[in-house]
Parts: sequence; structure tokens; C-alpha cells
Amino acid sequence: MRALATPRPLPAGRLPAVAAGAAVALALPVFLAAGWRVSGWLLGAVLWLAAQAFGLLLARLPIGAGNLAASGVQGIGLMFRALAVMVVVIAVAAGDARLGLAAAGVYGLGYTIELTLSLLTYFGGEPAS
Repeated sequence: MRALATPRPLPAGRLPAVAAGAAVALALPVFLAAGWRVSGWLLGAVLWLAAQAFGLLLARLPIGAGNLAASGVQGIGLMFRALAVMVVVIAVAAGDARLGLAAAGVYGLGYTIELTLSLLTYFGGEPAS
């Protein structure tokens, strides 16, 4: 429990994003080999890329106690990013369940890999002194 309470410096997010991008890209041959609709992969990949682009835009904001407004915008923006993806996937799934499920699977794959590697990178780092 102490590991969760110990602050650490924020690690670079490139490795998790690149690994997740590679996993999303490698999902395309799986879709092709399985005979699944490529449009599901494409929608999931576009959603993942759009979420990444929005995250990069938010990451440019200064955060910390001296920048409470920017920190708030970043926090709300990160929640909005997840909500926006969810709304799109649900709207698509309402019209075509298989397309929505495929898109959610591709996006979920990228998101899960990025989150897992980000947590491992953060908690694997040295605690701040």
C-alpha cells in the first residue's frame, strides 16, 4: 500500500503510446485473417488516434498548484476524451452492433496496453525525494 502513496516523477508517455499504436496496427492483419470487417478496425483505430491527438493537446497545458485553471481543464478534458469515445461507439453500435463491438475492441486494446505500460513505467520508477 505504501507504493501507491509514494509520489514519483511523471515518466515520459512515448513508450506506452508507441506500444499501443503498434498493437492497434497489428490488429489489422488479425481482422483480415479472421475475415472481420475492416471498417470496425478502421473506426477503432481512428478513435484511438483522435483520443491520442486530444491527449497530446491537453498535455501541452501547464499543470500544478500554480496553474489550477489549466490543471482543471486538463482533468475535465481527459474525462471528456473517454466520454466522447464512448458516445461514438454506443451510437455506432446502436446502428450496427458488430461494427461497434469491433471498434470498441480495437480502441480497448490500445487503451489497455497504454494504461498498463503507463502504470508499470510510473510505479517502476524511483520515488521522488
